[in-house]
Amino acid sequence: MGDPAFGTQLHEKPPEDQLDSWKEIAAYLGRDVTTVQRWEKSEKMPVHRHAHDKRSSVYALASELDAWRQSRKPRLDESNQPQIPNELASPAAVSSEPILEPGTPLGLRRWLAVAATVAIAVVAVAYVKFHRHTVVVAQPKIRSLAVLPLKNMTGDPSQEYLADGMTDALIGRLSSIHDLRVISRTSVMRFKNPQISVPEIAKTLHVDAIVEGSVMRDGNRIRVTAQMIRASTDEHFWSQTYDRELRDVFKVQSELAQSIAEKVEATATGAEHERLAAARPVAPEVYESYSRGEFALNKSSSKAELEASIPYFEDAIKRDPGFAPAYVGLANVYSNLGTVFIGGSAEETRPKVVSAAEKALELDPNLSEALVLLASTKQKQWHWADAEAEYRRALELDPNSAVAYEGLGLWLACQGRADEAVASAERGRELDPLGVSFEDFGWTLFQTRHYDQAIRELRAAVAARPDDFGALMDLGFVLIANNQPGDAIPVLEKAVAMSNRSPGALGILIRAYAHAGRRSDALRLLAELKRRRNTGYAPAGALVNAYLGLGENEVAFAWLEQAYKEQSNMLQFVKVHPYFDPIRKDPRFADLVRRVGLD
Repeated sequence: MGDPAFGTQLHEKPPEDQLDSWKEIAAYLGRDVTTVQRWEKSEKMPVHRHAHDKRSSVYALASELDAWRQSRKPRLDESNQPQIPNELASPAAVSSEPILEPGTPLGLRRWLAVAATVAIAVVAVAYVKFHRHTVVVAQPKIRSLAVLPLKNMTGDPSQEYLADGMTDALIGRLSSIHDLRVISRTSVMRFKNPQISVPEIAKTLHVDAIVEGSVMRDGNRIRVTAQMIRASTDEHFWSQTYDRELRDVFKVQSELAQSIAEKVEATATGAEHERLAAARPVAPEVYESYSRGEFALNKSSSKAELEASIPYFEDAIKRDPGFAPAYVGLANVYSNLGTVFIGGSAEETRPKVVSAAEKALELDPNLSEALVLLASTKQKQWHWADAEAEYRRALELDPNSAVAYEGLGLWLACQGRADEAVASAERGRELDPLGVSFEDFGWTLFQTRHYDQAIRELRAAVAARPDDFGALMDLGFVLIANNQPGDAIPVLEKAVAMSNRSPGALGILIRAYAHAGRRSDALRLLAELKRRRNTGYAPAGALVNAYLGLGENEVAFAWLEQAYKEQSNMLQFVKVHPYFDPIRKDPRFADLVRRVGLD
């Protein structure tokens, strides 16, 4: 269960030789704070950290410093001769005090250290007097950062959900600051077990700083440690540790986010400060169920896996009906279940998305993710003005929401506003450079007919995530539109196999076979798709794609009417979708566009 002393350390009496700050440690060793902080990193100087109610601090034991100093004395004496520091704001580092030998009484050591500090101050004043024109080079302001997945330090792999949940929450809080660019979760999760250095990760994500840390649990207590690293210098310039009861987990998240924002000097509005500081106590068992649900949802790629996450969210709601995040989790599950590729009925899933998202917003109007889910559903129901308003409100609350930018980009594409759509999707990709934004950006490029660029983006997505069903499907769509059905077939066959022969995937593969001249294979799959429709649920949109691919436009019109009755997901793109080009001039199609509200 972790560190045996973890639960009681806040109540222990400190040892008599304990030095309780960087200043005390520096004075004891007769050096400036910057030097001893560097020694901790480069020379493994023994420094410990403990937590008070809000902010963490450091401490060291004189006996440990004595032993360490003696073991490294020749090396340190050679590399740390007295010198004036470059940063005048720090205590000057000149010292005439001899190196203290182990065994000197602590009281005498402290007296000598104080005397040395006074001498240092005198030298610093003299230095300032005679070097008034010295220029101090300030570090550039940090304008972007990424929170890497916090490490699970419990020693129990089944507790991984706790570290992932803390990572998500910290990203979510920091994302609300307009003055700071924060990388989305799906990109940073690529570095859960990184094989490259922090500066290399920062370069890949195009950020100025990296936050990394760990989570440890002992019963109903939790310890979260985080540190921030400047990308340009690989300098660890901030660290913090919290020990709390699990019920105060939101308070930990709030305080960590506020500390990071303060350290990077991000400008936050009053409303952003309020959202950063918001924290309510939550029962450990409620947070446990919710976190397990989120963990299962984020790992899911099939209908069965999605459905497996539902009981966790329902349990959290049953235990605490006022816990808004659990409703967002449910809305997310039902939104995914309702896609054509998973094969869920829109008639069944959409009301559940709306109900759960609206309940979440009733409890907490500041939940950007709930607004995005609501906007996406309203868009599929052709409530265009409401959908746009929800997307834009989501971006006011979370200016770093890649999914909100991507959703708004698709909304703009549906309206035929191609340039604006691509610009919004590009912004989403900047915030999620390695995640699902590859796929969403590629889809927006497809709908705006930038086929070559779409193929490049989607091939990159598949290379990064070879088993990403959505990326495979979207790549297949674009390859067919770009007159490359032969290239699309193996991509789509893989998608069909890994999705347990999803009806939506079958419909697109039928089109690929037909365009590649493999009509008999297309008809064989069409028979399978019709059987699925007769014995269970298969969305009408899948049959629209199949019959349009086969060139049987009259039958396709019949299925378009059924798709209209079902409010098929595909009809949100009816105004611009390349696959509708063969029937676009038909008056019946123009009437369909009008009925969907896009004429």
